[in-house]
Amino acid sequence: MNTRKLTKASYMVSGVVLLVVAVEVIARLGIAGTAWPSLVEVYEFLGDERQRSTLWRNTLVTLESSATGLVMGTIIAVLAGAVSALVPILRPGLDRFAAIVNAVPLVALAPLFITTVGREDSPAVVAAMGVGFVVFVSTTSGLANASRTHHDVLTVLGANRFRRFARLQLPQALPSIVDGLVLAAPTAVLGATIGEWFGAPSGLGMMIVSAFQSANIPQLWAVALSATAMALIAYFIFIAVQRATVRRFT
Repeated sequence: MNTRKLTKASYMVSGVVLLVVAVEVIARLGIAGTAWPSLVEVYEFLGDERQRSTLWRNTLVTLESSATGLVMGTIIAVLAGAVSALVPILRPGLDRFAAIVNAVPLVALAPLFITTVGREDSPAVVAAMGVGFVVFVSTTSGLANASRTHHDVLTVLGANRFRRFARLQLPQALPSIVDGLVLAAPTAVLGATIGEWFGAPSGLGMMIVSAFQSANIPQLWAVALSATAMALIAYFIFIAVQRATVRRFT
């Protein structure tokens, strides 16, 4: 087992090293033009204490919006999934509504939320929109996993629909719900960044717009790396939660 883990870790490290080398080679050879800076330039940008402080402060803003959107989207999606399981007649309508909402591009919704919920709250709402569909699909799929035989046994024992939901469907759906969160966490970061793009007073999206306007390529890449790191950290956190949930409920 230790050898297998060591092999996986070596593969991961090798992949990261190859990626870093490829990025640096492309920059040094000028293959992608001036819009592709070397990692040394990005590092020098982050070496400036003022720039680093600004990036960190805006990263925390995006993190807060992403976390808020993740919580909001998850709660709404799980509640909608629960309603579809408890009231089956509503399932087709909720499925279609979720599909229609998901079909609307977040880029089109962000300006609308800016004018309705406000510049400060719109990133979290956009993030919640991105999270909602993923978690709704995983929730409804998980709730449908309970076998008909188990339903029949609980029914014979006198359990009503709500008790079957609480004692059978929901526990079996938890691994599927966490699967959805694994995918939804990076989506929340993307949604929050898009929401900030359209006029939020702070956040990584605002920094991207500022970098475009001033042609500050190192800042643009520093922001991109920060957002990527945030999404990866969230992803690996929920991977760990997923493994624990699978061990407990399967």
